[in-house]
Amino acid sequence: MKKLSTLLLFAVAMFMLASCGGAAKKAETAKAEKSEEGCLPVGLQLYSVRDDMAKDFKGTLQKVKEMGYDGVEFAGLFNNTPEQVKAMCAEIGLTPISAHVPLAEMLADIDKVIADYKAIGCEYIVVPYVEEDRRPGGENFMKMIEEIRGIGQKAKDAGLTLLYHNHDFEFTKLESGEFGLDYMYSAIPADLLQTELDQCWVKYSGQDPVAYLQKYTGRAPVVHLKDYFAEGKQEGDPYALIGLNENEKKENTAFEFRPLGHGLQDIPSIIKASKAAGSKWLIVEQDQPSMGKTPLECVATSMEYLKKVRAEGACCGEDCEH
Repeated sequence: MKKLSTLLLFAVAMFMLASCGGAAKKAETAKAEKSEEGCLPVGLQLYSVRDDMAKDFKGTLQKVKEMGYDGVEFAGLFNNTPEQVKAMCAEIGLTPISAHVPLAEMLADIDKVIADYKAIGCEYIVVPYVEEDRRPGGENFMKMIEEIRGIGQKAKDAGLTLLYHNHDFEFTKLESGEFGLDYMYSAIPADLLQTELDQCWVKYSGQDPVAYLQKYTGRAPVVHLKDYFAEGKQEGDPYALIGLNENEKKENTAFEFRPLGHGLQDIPSIIKASKAAGSKWLIVEQDQPSMGKTPLECVATSMEYLKKVRAEGACCGEDCEH
């Protein structure tokens, strides 16, 4: 009888331990799920994997989805029609968020640009980069502002929103002492132009990414998350690394783009600031691979880092319940 009682007590103890373990596991799962609540969806700027897109457009989109990305931002359609791209995104389950379209292409035929990306289902079209003469201090800077104003009006009339994607050169000061970027946003009303703040270039220019997001609260629907490493004196031109300024020296060991969480950026703070600023999307971008990884491996590493940040609840603002 004594032996039976001992066995019963042992069985009860083991059951309680198992129950506690299961409850702990469930609690951990619930915590991870709750930390996802209120977090902004994440897209990928497909320029990051442009060579893969050129080789296998649909297959690359599928891989991006499998990594955990919610949407995509286009950088060319690689000879696919808007209808084909829309069908691919719908089949795979990716949201077509936006598209980077060269300013020259917009100026040449803005009606076609709008029609194409509206057909895909994009909400935004983006000015991704401007030539030197259209930068602050350049002879065509003021002309560009009027060009963008006109494009913004066309986009608005069609139900799309125009964004401007900055680099560091927009932080050149005008004679008034104002940054060119700020002047542009003050000269063009918010209903015609919104921001797509690239946080790599904001920080690289010497500004605070969080402060800039706060400054453009309500005008920052899409935020570029980009990490980088820089040390000491810059050797050469960072833009040569992204295929621009081809005549410049490309050897630049003091600067490189990095997967999120492997560079100088405080990504959790940027994400919290994005949410507080009313942003709708976070877009991961890495212009060139690094750390011995392929482009696809780099963007996968960035997503794994974001998943970790989400699981820890660091992606949410103060109003997010954990």
